[in-house]
Amino acid sequence: MPGIDESLAFYPLNIAVLTVSDTRNTETDTSGGLLIERARAAGHNVVERAIVRDEVADIRAVVSRWIAEPGIDVVLTTGGTGFSPRDVTPEAVKPLFRREMDGFSVVFHQVSLGTVGVSTLQSRAFAGQAGETFIFCVPGSTGACRDAWDHVFALEFDSRFRPCSLVGQIERYRGICP
Repeated sequence: MPGIDESLAFYPLNIAVLTVSDTRNTETDTSGGLLIERARAAGHNVVERAIVRDEVADIRAVVSRWIAEPGIDVVLTTGGTGFSPRDVTPEAVKPLFRREMDGFSVVFHQVSLGTVGVSTLQSRAFAGQAGETFIFCVPGSTGACRDAWDHVFALEFDSRFRPCSLVGQIERYRGICP
């Protein structure tokens, strides 16, 4: 049965959070704020936060800088994954991947189906790996970020989750986490 094995050690991840929005700032960024709050409450380190406009070059510049930073294990982006003309997060980030994590989109949409119904089809949530960094891109709504954290990230980012978690794939934890 999958779940958290409390007898195992917890290993925190170093997480960077990027909000993609033409209108939000640190005071109005409830989605990025929720991801940061949840990450810290879970025991992870939030090492960077940024807000950029819905521009391919701006998004790609921040994500590329974070990929090159060995102290960042995971990048979470919120926003820019829909179908409005300004939504360009997939176009900015996917070319950076060496591997895509197709299962993330499937699981996210299953969770989202329960909260927003078939409106989940309007999301292009996705994930992958660039270099040694894992990147997860979710919609900009606070509800979508809550769904992603509470039903996916909380487990996948916890080294005690069994049968396995993403933590064992993080370079500095390989061999420590089964």
